[in-house]
Amino acid sequence: MNDPRALPQTSSDESSEAPTRPPGSSRRGVLRAGAVAAGLGMAGLPLPPASAAGRTPAQAPTGARGADSYLVGRGIADATGEVAEVGLMGYGRADQQAEGLHTRLRARAFVVAERAPDGTAGERVALVVVDSPMIFSSVHQAVLRALAERYGDLYTARNVMITATHTHAGPGGYSHHLLYNLTTLGFHAKTFDAVVRGVVEAVGRAHADLAPAELSLSRSELRDASVNRSRAAFDRNPADVREHFPDAVDPLTTLLRIERQGRLVGAVNWFATHCTGMSGDNRLVSADNKGYAAYHWEREVAGADYLAAAPEVICAFAQTNAGDMSPNLDLRPPTTPEDFERTRLLGLRQYEAAARQVERPGTRLTGGVDSRLVYVDLSDVTVEPEFTGDGRSHRTAKPAVGAAMAAGSLEDGPAFPGFTEGENPLWDAISHSVIYTVSPELRDAHAPKAIAVPIGEMNRILPWVQEIVPVQLVRIGRLYLIGIPGEVTIAAGLRLRRTVAGIVGADLDDVLVAGYANAYVHYVTTPEEYDAQHYEGGSTLFGRWQLPALQQTAARLARALRDGRELPAGTPPPDLSGQVLSLQPPIVLDAPQLGRSFGDVLTQPRESYRAGERVTAVFAGAHPGNDLRRGSTYLRVERAEGGAWRTVADDGDWSTTFRWRRDGVAASKVTVTWDVPEGAEPGSYRIRYHGEAKPLVGATRSFTGTTRAFTVLG
Repeated sequence: MNDPRALPQTSSDESSEAPTRPPGSSRRGVLRAGAVAAGLGMAGLPLPPASAAGRTPAQAPTGARGADSYLVGRGIADATGEVAEVGLMGYGRADQQAEGLHTRLRARAFVVAERAPDGTAGERVALVVVDSPMIFSSVHQAVLRALAERYGDLYTARNVMITATHTHAGPGGYSHHLLYNLTTLGFHAKTFDAVVRGVVEAVGRAHADLAPAELSLSRSELRDASVNRSRAAFDRNPADVREHFPDAVDPLTTLLRIERQGRLVGAVNWFATHCTGMSGDNRLVSADNKGYAAYHWEREVAGADYLAAAPEVICAFAQTNAGDMSPNLDLRPPTTPEDFERTRLLGLRQYEAAARQVERPGTRLTGGVDSRLVYVDLSDVTVEPEFTGDGRSHRTAKPAVGAAMAAGSLEDGPAFPGFTEGENPLWDAISHSVIYTVSPELRDAHAPKAIAVPIGEMNRILPWVQEIVPVQLVRIGRLYLIGIPGEVTIAAGLRLRRTVAGIVGADLDDVLVAGYANAYVHYVTTPEEYDAQHYEGGSTLFGRWQLPALQQTAARLARALRDGRELPAGTPPPDLSGQVLSLQPPIVLDAPQLGRSFGDVLTQPRESYRAGERVTAVFAGAHPGNDLRRGSTYLRVERAEGGAWRTVADDGDWSTTFRWRRDGVAASKVTVTWDVPEGAEPGSYRIRYHGEAKPLVGATRSFTGTTRAFTVLG
């Protein structure tokens, strides 16, 4: 089971055919057909029959037609950030410093508005899915400020939901809370700016794209893309939870389809699995499995050209209650280089489960669009007996990091040595020692957690973690999304979903947890799971009653939304932008190697290659942090065509990598690779590298390096 190709191929669905599209006339035709065929074949799925030729998901039938019920807009933008000398976010490893780019990170936005009889837009919501480790309060606040400057009160905290895919291969340093910037030498303004601008641009493009559309909802099951990494904790839950998830996974895959005149133009898929396909040893920025699922649909299947125009079809793959769901089906962390193929296969499975749903009618959505949001101080909530389960009231507590959190999730990648999941007698002793003392009140409030760091007490001096958080509820027709700013286990998610569904009268499967939404406060576990003090329980910062507190809040939102009542939002968290700390040394100077110029090719490609082989070129480069090339590319793979060079791949493609390393004091070496895909057209190719060099004084200077031509053989 260690070979990713040997992972079980048992996706459950009513249809067995994954729709594909033959290569068209766009510049992606050289890559697309081979990539799709190879992807389906390696996943063990049948290729579509001849009768399906030319019928893409964008042309699939959806059942009965009628008047378009909504105005819907779609938008996509680059949100990549820095790709060198910045810590990657997710594994908490100080040694995991970015050294280049595997795939660009993107923000995908969807604005959905009620359509009045006169065709104007009524109540609206904006859903944003970002290829990002987390959405911190810093980003949430900055995005809302920028949207207010552009659109007044049209887009607010109440009706904008920003969620992260939770890739563990994205640059960090964009939080205003210290805990998340420990491995990045503090705050990174360039990455923060890239994430914020990417989200704002995506929403702006979705706003400008508003047009009549139909929305359809469908769901299926996907059972070979997740495994419960904390089974012993899950098994502590009562029978009603265990019976709902007999395999201890949440197999629900839900697809929201956006169609105009019978043609698919957008989709949002929700499925619970971690974005930890790329290992902790990886050093390249990557969108991981959910990013690949979106890329495959938009670019390899539908032929998108991100550098030229918005994709015909914009597809987001969002998280739900993925807290204890791992993509590493053998329950061991991936290793480089197997992580690339594992990540692709898990993304492909999510795409296939979503795309198969397009082949059959979905449930057409009708009804209103609405939203509610409140800010809750999770460190100080009195939870009523209705939600505690023991007939008594309880209180949440000041945040504290458990020893099990410091141990990390062993199935996806361990963290600090000296910590284990479960009991930690050493750290129990330390918490009672003279090194630091945990108050009896705090210890009792968090019991049975072994407190490693009383981080709430540290908040009194500097802002380490967030305590006041947004909780949101969004309705689009019969679909309800509960926006939770954390990593919710499947059992905790089930309780939240049942709470909301029972109040609004919805089918349980039409109520989803939108995890990693609008802020980040680590994990949300059931009280029973919390007692096990595995990684997830140790990472539940506000104590045993944190989930019941969130259920109570979700119930308030649900009752208000059901009754058409407004809710006071409460006091938002403070703006901490003036308190950020940055220790990252600036880029001082770029200089080429002795006797070389910027852009010189230090290692040329071979004269010829075949499909499946890797082309490698090394350039005299400069620091990529001088220009993030957001919306552009550091590299191009070009093919000679009709007397001109046409781009067939760039740094947003799965087939390319861009690696940077310092060569001496001020020189840089940039290595570009391209894996020649199956189906690549024979012909003459070359690789180009685009950089910016920083002199000691003055503005940066653009340059380009170009390899000699090489041949791809048929």
